[in-house]
Amino acid sequence: MPLQGQRSPRSPLIKELQGNLNGLKPNQLDRLSRLSRRRIQGDLVVSQEFARELTALSSELHRQIGVLIDRQGRVQTVLVGDAHRIVIPALEKKAGRLRGIRLVHTHLFDEPLSEEDLYDLTLLRLDFITAITIDASGFPALFHHAHAIPGPPGYAKEKPGKPGQEIPFQQTIEELEAAFQRQGLESREVAARTRAFLVGVYTPAMRARRSPEESMAELRELCRTAGVVAAECFVQNRSALDPVTVAGSGKIKELTFKAVQANVDLMIFDCELTPAQARRISQLSELKIVDRTQLILDIFARNAHSRDGKLQVELAQLRYLKERLSEKDDNMSRLTGGIGGRGPGETKLEIGRRRVSDRIHRLEKELESLEKRRMLLRRRRSRSETPVVSIVGYTNAGKSTLLNALTESTVAAEDRLFATLDPTTRRLRFPEEREIILTDTVGFIHDLPPELRKAFYATLEELRDSSLLLHVIDASDPDSIHKKQVVEGILSELELGDLPIIHVYNKCDLLSSVPPDSGNSVTISAASRTNLQKLFTVLEGQVACLYQKKQPVS
Repeated sequence: MPLQGQRSPRSPLIKELQGNLNGLKPNQLDRLSRLSRRRIQGDLVVSQEFARELTALSSELHRQIGVLIDRQGRVQTVLVGDAHRIVIPALEKKAGRLRGIRLVHTHLFDEPLSEEDLYDLTLLRLDFITAITIDASGFPALFHHAHAIPGPPGYAKEKPGKPGQEIPFQQTIEELEAAFQRQGLESREVAARTRAFLVGVYTPAMRARRSPEESMAELRELCRTAGVVAAECFVQNRSALDPVTVAGSGKIKELTFKAVQANVDLMIFDCELTPAQARRISQLSELKIVDRTQLILDIFARNAHSRDGKLQVELAQLRYLKERLSEKDDNMSRLTGGIGGRGPGETKLEIGRRRVSDRIHRLEKELESLEKRRMLLRRRRSRSETPVVSIVGYTNAGKSTLLNALTESTVAAEDRLFATLDPTTRRLRFPEEREIILTDTVGFIHDLPPELRKAFYATLEELRDSSLLLHVIDASDPDSIHKKQVVEGILSELELGDLPIIHVYNKCDLLSSVPPDSGNSVTISAASRTNLQKLFTVLEGQVACLYQKKQPVS
């Protein structure tokens, strides 16, 4: 029995030896294990001596053998495959385009680098990949090299070389690093923002509600608001979403390949991913994975300024995060055991979830107290019998701009989604000493994430005190009809569908021809104040009706 810390000759170091080890003899395992203690000297991708040892073993075992080598020439892992391929284990994530690892492996048959080899080179961000073919005597025949390059197709293949015709490794790597650095600098000059690959996968039911083109256009607008550059877009139509990866494992691999070529580290899906789907896609792609809900939450977090708004956004983020907490294998150790804490204890994951639950509970309590304060303010307004008119509409329809135009205010109004999250209230006075309370509310959006709907329910609840709604619609938007229906659907869910509504078709200055007004529909431009007097007249008439209803019956 070997001493502690020593290695048995019949039990080679398996940590650096992975793959198809079934049926191998102890001396073969030992020879493979010794490869992991070798070092490639000099400015070589692989030395001739090491290549001969590799091909001899591969020929004897009739299996492909590969080694992962770092830039200091140290062998990190020895991989054993079958006659046709090797399987590369999950590698530690590393920032930057190049991982600092090269793969050298054998090909039993007279074949160059395969498509799978080139995929591995690109997706795993390897420096180099080399395939060594074997002659009839078990010696190296040809060396097939490929290395990463900036831009499509993401790799370059070198001319096959015979033993003794090695290419200079260190010089090539230095040139590549310089090229990738130049590309990074150029990218930052073009846009100093995060680059993302947008993915939209749609079923017939989803396409019936909204066209993929309209949905992806809104996702691009969400990215612009979040400060993300949409570098590439992909749309797929499926009869049903893949339950594991949404788009299918093969398609995810293909998209990752394109993302790496485009120097993109972020993939955004135009749907809400389950925690299992997000984890699996991240494992396959090694990219940061974000879904539509997470993107909207990020925008809300950027734009919330009031105490109430910040609490509501944090609550929504924690509810979203709670079911997405995961743990690595090294986090499986049990804690809180020992004297005074016997039993299985809790994993770090369980402790994380408990802390999130505690924080959610505290936020809910704090929001309840703020809700009581809002109720007092609403009671005061109701006692004053001043009508409340709420401005509602799809996000970025121009609600804040309209509030400024009607009340001569200077509320922040920007051409981006969810620029206004915190409700803003102003008074508007009409002739005959009539006045109203005009309130600007958070914008609506298609498939409003459930977490946000729950968190902002108290804010939307204030709409119940409204006597009249101004529904602002972007008349220049080709998707305006669908967005109008989205807003009406949310109002119905809030049981506000019976309130009187004035439909305000905004941004008429962007139209080639302005449609005529009819009934309680008015076409205006809040920015240029076009036809604003017409809206005043319609609004004043509605306000007069509201005051008449409040007069006591004699």
